[in-house]
Order: sequence, then structure tokens, then C-alpha cells
Amino acid sequence: MSAGIARGGGDMGLETGPELAGGMGAGGMRVAIRRWVPLVVLVAGFTAFFALDLKDYLTLQSLADHREWLLEAVSRLGWVAPLAFVAIYAALIALSVPGALIMTLSGGFLFGTLAGGSYCLIAATLGATILFLIARTSLGEPLRRRAGPFLRKLEAGFQENAMSYLLILRLVPLFPFWLVNLVPAFLGVRLRTFVIGSFFGMAPATFIYASVGAGLGAVIAAGDTPDLRRIFQWGVLGPLIALAALAFVPVVYKWHKARQRRLSS
Repeated sequence: MSAGIARGGGDMGLETGPELAGGMGAGGMRVAIRRWVPLVVLVAGFTAFFALDLKDYLTLQSLADHREWLLEAVSRLGWVAPLAFVAIYAALIALSVPGALIMTLSGGFLFGTLAGGSYCLIAATLGATILFLIARTSLGEPLRRRAGPFLRKLEAGFQENAMSYLLILRLVPLFPFWLVNLVPAFLGVRLRTFVIGSFFGMAPATFIYASVGAGLGAVIAAGDTPDLRRIFQWGVLGPLIALAALAFVPVVYKWHKARQRRLSS
């Protein structure tokens, strides 16, 4: 029976025996590792984050409770402290767990507006890029291969104005951060465009939040409760919305020129 099956497989043009184990098998294993192992690691990390209740450490109350210990650790660790902060922040972004706002406030609190904002921006860009690459490899490529006409049309439209759309999505906090990391991966945005758009799109809000965090020390030392509602006031959101509108200008210009060409033809 086994021999018959082997002969049948050969008649059908299928590779059998050592060639399959050493050739296609090894190649298939490499593809599986490249595609699925990073995604499995992210899912495991996401699950562990909530199973271990690590979210309880990403609160303003926790920052106030551990204020002295954190400041002493930053002073003691020297240059290692920013590296550790960036690594933790990037991991949280890659895992798509809540806490980015608290981490940005903490960056300003621990390192000051300029340095803290810079560390947060680097970490957020790094974490977003890691998630983007994993999503593009594990899910984006198979999704695009099976995409219907609607998704292909959406992909083409997004890619045509990818930089503008990314800047708009990053500047105005209307959509979840993790969603803005995933959608470009599914729509075939180039890595370079994603990194540049994310970095400059996140920069204004990051430094605003870091500046708020830099002022938390005096608030906590006075025994007051920090009021994060000031972050979402018009004085903060207004400039971000204005920048997003500016980023949308190229999209409107391209649409207008295309419309003129259609009318003239």
C-alpha cells in the first residue's frame, strides 16, 4: 500500500522521499518561521501582559507611588536608563497593549520634555515598525494575494497618498494607535514611507504629552491629582488638527488635478 501511494504521488508529479524532506520541507519551515513565529510571540506577549496584570503599573497612580524609586533608578543607571525605557516602550507598542500615553508622560517626567519626548518618539516609531513588519509578513501578504477588487482599489488609493494619509492618522488621535500600525501593513505601504510618516506624524503630540509629563513632578509633590483632561482641550488638539489639515492638502490637490484632466478629456 505504501509503495502504491508513493508511486501514485510520483505519477501525479508530487515530490516524495528525501527530496521533499530536504528541499520543500526545509523551505516551507523557513517560510513558516518567518511568517508565524513573530506573530505567535506577539500574541504570547499580549496574553502575558494581561495575565500578569502588568497594566496596573501603567497608571498615573503607580507613577506617583513609585516616583522616588523611578527618579533614583534613572540617576543610578545613567545611560542605561534611556535604553531600558526605549526598549520597554517599544515592546508595549509592538504588543499593542494600552499604556502609550502613560509611557509618554513618564518619559517627560523622568527625562524632561526634550530628552523624554525624543526617547518616546524613537520608541514609538521602533515599536510601530516592528508591528508593521510582523503584520505585513504574517497577514498582509496572504491578505493581498486573496484580495478582491474593493481591497485592491483601496490599496491603490492609499498607496497613492500614503504619506499624507499616515501623517493625518498620526496627527489626529481619532483611531486606535494599533490600528494605524496595522492598516498600512495590510495595504502594502512601503517600509520607508511608514517609518518617515510615523516619525513625523507622531512628533507633535509626543512632545506635547512629554511636556505635560515634565510638569507632573510638581503636581505629585504638591499632593494634587494630575488632570489629564488638559491634554484633550482645544488648545492642545487644535494645532494637531491644523497640522493634519495641512497634510491633507496634497491629497486634495491631486484629486483636483485628476478631476480637471477628466473634465478636459
